[in-house]
Amino acid sequence: MNYTNLYRSKILTPQDAVAPMMDRSTLLVAMAAGAPPALMKAIADRIESNDLRDLVLYYKLASPQLIETLLVDTILPKLRAHTFFISGKEHEIIKQQVKSGVKLLNFVPINFSQIPRLITQMKPDTFIVQVSPMDKGGYFSLGTNNDYASTAARVCGRLIVEVNSNMPRVFGRSQIHISEVDALVEHTSDLLETPVVEPDQDDLKIGSLINPLVPDGATIQLGIGKVPSGVAQTLMDHRDLGIHTELLSDCMVDMIEKGVVTGEKKQLHPGKHVFTVALGSKRLYDIMNDNSSMESYPSSYVNGIPTVAQLDNFISINTAIEVDLYGQVNAEFIGEQEYSGSGGQFDFLKGAALSKGGKSIIALHSTAIKGTKSTIVPKVAMVTDERMDVEHIVTENGVVNLRGLSTAERAQALISIAHPKFRDELKTAARKVVLI
Repeated sequence: MNYTNLYRSKILTPQDAVAPMMDRSTLLVAMAAGAPPALMKAIADRIESNDLRDLVLYYKLASPQLIETLLVDTILPKLRAHTFFISGKEHEIIKQQVKSGVKLLNFVPINFSQIPRLITQMKPDTFIVQVSPMDKGGYFSLGTNNDYASTAARVCGRLIVEVNSNMPRVFGRSQIHISEVDALVEHTSDLLETPVVEPDQDDLKIGSLINPLVPDGATIQLGIGKVPSGVAQTLMDHRDLGIHTELLSDCMVDMIEKGVVTGEKKQLHPGKHVFTVALGSKRLYDIMNDNSSMESYPSSYVNGIPTVAQLDNFISINTAIEVDLYGQVNAEFIGEQEYSGSGGQFDFLKGAALSKGGKSIIALHSTAIKGTKSTIVPKVAMVTDERMDVEHIVTENGVVNLRGLSTAERAQALISIAHPKFRDELKTAARKVVLI
């Protein structure tokens, strides 16, 4: 069947595509590189002119285009905005809220694996997302973003896609058929890129300490940033590693291209590099395009604890803001303010604990704020990972495995990998509550 005529019948301008949206309806925007700039601009224009009121917005990981349209100062107060994650722009909004006392943004605490389920229950009125050009079978690809997009596309009231020739075509469960689309806009723009960060000496030291914890043939999950980059660089002596990760980034592509990652030992999707979100450089997106070794699936599957548990020797490597002497991990709060979100950290930590031969690792520098604050603390501000589930903690000063340790043993072990200049005050804090 030739789907060209059906495709043409659904082409609209951005303004016409968003015209049916109604006051007080719910809009879900695709996350990160999947957020469609032309459609967001058209919606922002309607709100600016008071043609669309009290829109209920949901999103995760705001792209610059989202920040420049729906999150600008003139638009945000007219929305009821909700986010599943806190990062750069949200930090500014939170500071503004604290200063003014006016609530502008609502944070929805949720593990990444559960967002598709929430969206199924929510059934947003409109979902907007960028997709690759249509193939001869009538299918678009979600490309960089499967996450909650593949679920939202099927449960929303109205699906509007922005066709971008720069969006890579990705395999797995990433296809959306033209028959599922209510309206489409053709708009080519650069995809969101994140700079490749070079690890420093502490990152490389942390990586060297993690290296022996990762056996050949293991399946790994890595985040993005300096610490994961340092870990990736120190794993280049390994063989037949597999990738099953929330986030696919440049450092993982380096491992694939150098033959460190083959995926041949994986129990699920052998020979395939599985992810739910890709975020990085244009090089990453070019390598992903029409590459049958790359497969994306919804976060409910990729991050799902039952899925992860089926992968033998699964090694989950994440970072955190602080760890306390009880073994509790905080990856969300700094002081009294939300700074990040749980993302998929707990999903993989728990899944690794159930994997045959699996290990979960929390890796972080021993200090923050230019060495003025210890990241090993008496008590965390917020618990992201409960102490019953936490296993390996790594700083540049060493590795400890908390599994099976008493509370006193945990405290002593964690103090041993804290920065030396903070160890005495941590011992004093522990003795004050008779922890040691």
